[in-house]
Amino acid sequence: MKIKAFLFCLAVTMTASAQKSFTLEDLNFGGKNYRNMVPRTQYHAWWGDELVRLDKEECRLVNKKTGKETPLFNIDDINHQAGYVVVPEPVTVSSLYNASFPYAGKPLVLLDNGTERFLCDFRKKEIVWLLKKHRETSAEWNADSRALAYVQDDQLFVNDGQEARRLTTDGSREIVYGQSVHRDEFGISKGLFWSPDGMRLAFYRMDQSMVKDYPQVNIFTREADYEPDKYPMAGETSHKVTVGVYDLKTRKTLYLQAGDPTDRYFTNISWSPDNQTIYMFELNRDQNDCCLVSYDATTGAKIKELYRETHDKYVEPMHPIVFLPWDASRFIMQSQKDGYNHLYLFDRQGKQLRQITSGKWEVENLLGFDRQHKAAIIESNELSPIQKNLFSVNIATGKRTLIDETGDGWHAGQLSASGRYIRDSYSAPEVPHNISVAETGRKAHTRLLTADDPWKGYTVPEYSMGTLKAADGTTDLYYRMVKPVGFDPSKKYPTVVYVYGGPHAHNVDARWHYASRSWETYMAQKGYLLFILDNRGSENRGRAFEQATFRQLGTVETEDQMQGVKFLQSLPYVDSDRIGVHGWSFGGFMTITLMTHHPEVFKVGVAGGPVIDWKYYEVMYGERYMDTPQSNPEGYEQASLLRQAKNLKGKLQVIIGYNDKTCVPQHSLAFLAECIKAGTQPDFFAYPGEPHNMRGHQSVHLHERITQYFEDYLKPLKK
Repeated sequence: MKIKAFLFCLAVTMTASAQKSFTLEDLNFGGKNYRNMVPRTQYHAWWGDELVRLDKEECRLVNKKTGKETPLFNIDDINHQAGYVVVPEPVTVSSLYNASFPYAGKPLVLLDNGTERFLCDFRKKEIVWLLKKHRETSAEWNADSRALAYVQDDQLFVNDGQEARRLTTDGSREIVYGQSVHRDEFGISKGLFWSPDGMRLAFYRMDQSMVKDYPQVNIFTREADYEPDKYPMAGETSHKVTVGVYDLKTRKTLYLQAGDPTDRYFTNISWSPDNQTIYMFELNRDQNDCCLVSYDATTGAKIKELYRETHDKYVEPMHPIVFLPWDASRFIMQSQKDGYNHLYLFDRQGKQLRQITSGKWEVENLLGFDRQHKAAIIESNELSPIQKNLFSVNIATGKRTLIDETGDGWHAGQLSASGRYIRDSYSAPEVPHNISVAETGRKAHTRLLTADDPWKGYTVPEYSMGTLKAADGTTDLYYRMVKPVGFDPSKKYPTVVYVYGGPHAHNVDARWHYASRSWETYMAQKGYLLFILDNRGSENRGRAFEQATFRQLGTVETEDQMQGVKFLQSLPYVDSDRIGVHGWSFGGFMTITLMTHHPEVFKVGVAGGPVIDWKYYEVMYGERYMDTPQSNPEGYEQASLLRQAKNLKGKLQVIIGYNDKTCVPQHSLAFLAECIKAGTQPDFFAYPGEPHNMRGHQSVHLHERITQYFEDYLKPLKK
C-alpha cells in the first residue's frame, strides 16, 4: 500500500464488549507485560553473505531463497568446548543474541559474556582467542589485528592479545580519553577509531578542566555526596579536544597537528583504506564554517584541506566520508549544501566529481555498497516525507532502484558484507512488523517473519494521519490523530496535544499506527483525543525547514502548533474548552511555551525535563540553533520562559529527573523561582537519581502520574 492519501484511517470494527483493556504495565516500555505487547521480531547477523538467525540458545543458517533455517551451532557447543586452545578451562555464555561473525567463510563467532570477549571455532568447539574485560567505560575491537582498545579508570589501554599497554597516565574526570566528545553532537557516538588493518588507533582526548562544574548531588548515600558534572553552557568556556594516534608496531603515540583546539569541533573521523591517512571534519564554534581535512597518520602532519562549506546559519556534518570499496581513490561525502542531505563523489585530492543523489528529499542513511553492481545502498524518504525506503543508487549514473519489499511504510536495512544481500525490517500503519531478505540487484524478496498483531483481542482506538499548512501558508505539516476508544462524532472530547517540535526528531511516520506512542493509546482508552504535529524545525524535511527556527527557538514552532490547534477547534468533536499539552525535553520547553503564550487555549499541561532558558543549555546544541547569549540577546530573551512565568494561568505540572545531566535541574528550579515571584502556581515532581528520561519501571510511575494530572484537571466537564 502506498502512503499517498493524506487521510487514512485504521478503524477497528470488533465490538468493544468483546475486547480487553490495556494497562500501563502492558503499554509502557518499563511495564511488566510490555514485551508481550510489542510486535514479534527476529534477530539476524551477517556472516559474510550468509544470514544467521540469532536466538538465545541456537544460531541457525537461513536459506535466503526459501527462508528455511538449519542449525549452525547451539549454546552447548560454546559452553562445552572439546578443546581449549587459549584458555585452560571452559568459558560460558547465557545467550547467543549478541553473537557476531567477523570473518566471512571462517567458522568463528565473536561472543561477550560480560566477563570475557572471545572467538570460538564453533565447528571444532574451541576457544581460539580471548580477552578479559576490565570495568570498561568504552571499548573498540578490530577484527584484522584482534587488538582491543578500552578505557579503564579514566586511562586508555590497548591489548593486542599479547599484553595490555597503558597509553595514558593523566586521565581523569577532567582529562577524558577514548570517549565521545562535544556532548555527542555532530554524529559523534564514540571516541576510538581503528585503522582498517587494526595497527593504528585514533582516539579523542578531551580536556574539560576549564569547564565549570554543575553541582549534581547523589542523595542515596548516608550523607548526600557531591558528584559534579562538567557542563559547558551556551556562551561560556567550552572544552578542548585533540586527536591522538597510537601505533601498535612502534608503540608510540602522536597527535594530529590540527592547531589550537580552542572553540573548535573535530568530528566524523575516518581512515583511508591504506591505513596511512586520517580524515575529519573541523568546525568553528559558530558552526557556520566546516572543513574536511586530511592528516598523515604516521607523523600527525596536516596534508590538505579537501573541502570547505559555509552557511549564514550553520553547517552540521553528521557522517564520516566513506571510500568506494572498488576504488580507493574516491570517496562519498554527505552534505546538505543543496538544501537536502545527499551523496557526493570526490577524489582523494578533494575535487568533487559529481552529485550522486538530488531532489527535495533526504538521504537518511548510507548503509554500504553493493560491490558487484558498484552501487550505494541507502535509506531515504524520497517516496514520502513520512516513509523510509531502501534504494540502490548507481554510483556512475545516479540511477536509483527501489529494493525494499513493499515501497511503502518504514524500512530499515541490514547489508551483507559484499552488499549482495539486504535484510529488510519494516512496518506500515496496518503492518506490525515484517522481515524479508533479498538480493540488492533483484526485486524478489523472501519473507522471514510476518508478525501477528500483539494487540489482537484488545480495545484499540482509531489512528489516522493527515496534513495541514504551516503558519507560512505554504508548507505541508504532517500530523497524527488518535481518537478515543468508542469514538462518537456527536460527542465532544478532551484533547491532548503531544509535542516535541525540536531538531533531529519527528513524531509522525508511516510505521505501525503511524508511530503512535503507546501512552497515546492508553489516553485514548480513557476517553481523550490525541493530536501530534511535526512543526517546522523538526528533522528530515530539508535545511530550510529545519533552519526556520534559527535564533528564535519556540517562535515558529509555536506558530505551527497553533495552526494545529485551529484545525482541532474546527472539528465538532473536539472540546475547545478542554485542550491540554504534554511534551518532554524540547517538548517540555514547547509545553510551557504554549501554556504561557496561549493561556486562553491550553488549560492543562505536563512538561517533562523542560528547557526553560537556553543560556542554561549546553554549548554545541544551544549555540547551533541560537548563537550565543552575547551575540543574540534578543533571541534568548524572547525564548526564555522565565519572563513568561507571570502568564501561567492553567494547571501545569513540571517533572524532572533529579540528576538530569542533559537539561540540568537549574532550568526548572529557576522557573519555579520566577513563578513564586509572580504568584503563579505550577506543580512540581522530581525523580531522585534519574537522568533526563526515567528508566525501568519508574517510567510506568511517570506515565501514570502524567495521566492522572489530565484526569484530575482536564477531563472533568465544567458544571
